Amino acid sequence: MPVTWLDGKSFDFPAIDKALTDPDGLLAAGGDLSVNRLLAAYRNGIFPWYEEGYPILWWSPDPRMVLLPSQIHVARSLRKLIRKNSYEVTMDRDFENVIRNCAGSRPYCSGTWITKAMQAAYNDLHRLHYAHSVEVWHGDRLVGGLYGVALGQIFFAESMFSHENNTSKLALVFLAKQLQAWNFKLIDCQIISNHLRTLGAATMGRTEFYQRVQNLVGKPDKPDRWQLEINQQRVGYEF
Repeated sequence: MPVTWLDGKSFDFPAIDKALTDPDGLLAAGGDLSVNRLLAAYRNGIFPWYEEGYPILWWSPDPRMVLLPSQIHVARSLRKLIRKNSYEVTMDRDFENVIRNCAGSRPYCSGTWITKAMQAAYNDLHRLHYAHSVEVWHGDRLVGGLYGVALGQIFFAESMFSHENNTSKLALVFLAKQLQAWNFKLIDCQIISNHLRTLGAATMGRTEFYQRVQNLVGKPDKPDRWQLEINQQRVGYEF
């Protein structure tokens, strides 16, 4: 079955059951990274993922990896790190720097899917308070973090990075705890990963995921710039 090619005139996507099984979840190609198209994609459980020099590819894999904020799993070593209170965790303090670090080169792969165009597009979403970041600081150095898109009561996590051991995990723990306090119901982790399984993520079938998305994106958004409201020391004592 051929992949649907998008044009610049319509923000409609094909039905998610039209996605390919090989490669898993490839649904459409082309279009652009405009705010309206990105929001239309996320509202249907679809996300962009492609490499520099190739057309934009749009995905809806089956199954999907998700994390319930209340079910974040914290290993003993991470509990100790939280209790040490050596890092400061913030939200939306330096979104541009977080996405730039997420796009940085990594020892296990060459290149990045977070192209310059992707960075510009998500910076636009951030300025409109749809995209948000979590930062982990060691003094004045940014040493870990993550970013994603929030709609209603669901957070679509996009990418994370660590420059010191476990700092991306630290960002995810604090994100989950804060989202739980704000009554968010789901964190979309997109692609199946054993690393995310160790943090409590699990798989969900595409149909169920789509139904959850349709329900959750209709809830009121949490607008404006995010700030961490939970107490870092108290989080440490919870584990």
